[in-house]
Amino acid sequence: MRTRCKLASQIEERILERNDFFEQFFSSEALRLAAACREMSERFLRGGRLIAFGRGPYATDAQHVSVEFVHPVIVGKRALPALDISALFRPWLEVILRPDDIVMGFGPPEGDSEVLAALESAQARQAMTFALPGKEASYCIEPITNDPFMHQELIEILYHTLWETVHVFFEHRELGYEVGEAGFLYPFLGQEKQETAGVVGQVAESIRMKVHDDAELRAQVALEESDQIGDAVVAIHERLRRGGKLILFGNGGSATDANDWAIDCVLPPAGYQPVPAVSLALEPANITAVANDIGTEAIFLRQMIAQARPEDVAIGISTSGGSRNIIMALEEARKRNLLTVALLGYDGGEIKRKGLAEFPVVVRCDYIPRIQEVQATVYHTIREMLEVVRHG
Repeated sequence: MRTRCKLASQIEERILERNDFFEQFFSSEALRLAAACREMSERFLRGGRLIAFGRGPYATDAQHVSVEFVHPVIVGKRALPALDISALFRPWLEVILRPDDIVMGFGPPEGDSEVLAALESAQARQAMTFALPGKEASYCIEPITNDPFMHQELIEILYHTLWETVHVFFEHRELGYEVGEAGFLYPFLGQEKQETAGVVGQVAESIRMKVHDDAELRAQVALEESDQIGDAVVAIHERLRRGGKLILFGNGGSATDANDWAIDCVLPPAGYQPVPAVSLALEPANITAVANDIGTEAIFLRQMIAQARPEDVAIGISTSGGSRNIIMALEEARKRNLLTVALLGYDGGEIKRKGLAEFPVVVRCDYIPRIQEVQATVYHTIREMLEVVRHG
């Protein structure tokens, strides 16, 4: 019990230390981000596309930003053209890049020379470029932390901000569109045409407010869920000690989080030991085959039947807590005596109500980007604490 209390205290401290760091960064960057979004919106209107890439765990950021733009989480938002070309980014850029495109490269805090070289080539061909991180691009950030997990969480907040803010400029009458669905989030965008400078400034303030909301949510999770996270870490460690593996799964942005968590396990930062893990969301042939022949509800269930062993840990990630394919996979995992863990949003949904996860961790929010940002902190913290427990 003493060990668990100590672990929970470490978890709470680790979660909370993100807040000042993130708020300070976005307070200084908000105006520059708002201006970058204004240019992105103009490029999209001219037929440009968002093209994203990265390597290792940073390829999952390219996956995530792509799905956010193509399949927006707020009903009524338009689908914007976005591609993840991480598998072969330099040759793909050479063939498909157009001058109005927006090119986004992701990497570790120290940067990635191959990613930066590709961004330099794209900028020479008139594309708008984002170096995350980097020193030379249309928008770039210098490395601001050596912690790879905190760095990646900050970048996720950043590209969620880009997605949300691009739609504000899109729907503004100045660009030829009505305010539409964004009106309740941005009351200063009215029916009358407004000057760009004023809009950019007010949008920048809204970015700061979003990050503050994010910090409050993270603080709530630190207070309410640290004991549960600590218990989950101890239970996961015991399964790994017995020769088990993590089996991760989720949909959309949660699929990219499952992929990232799995990669963080098998290709960990320096000083960490690898942990056996697989992501069922990294199997497009299996997913599409099962979806086509059986239905989308079985895409993780079918894989769970094939992959699961009793000593394994099944981890479902769901912002709603009610995704049917996550529920069915967790039900199967329970039948097979796997340890079950779930990262959930809203009130935990059906997964929490039915007790399908022995360790549900709930981010109590109803807005998906904020849920996902805090869930990233949670699973990174679990990964860190597995190292702490392993070392005793």
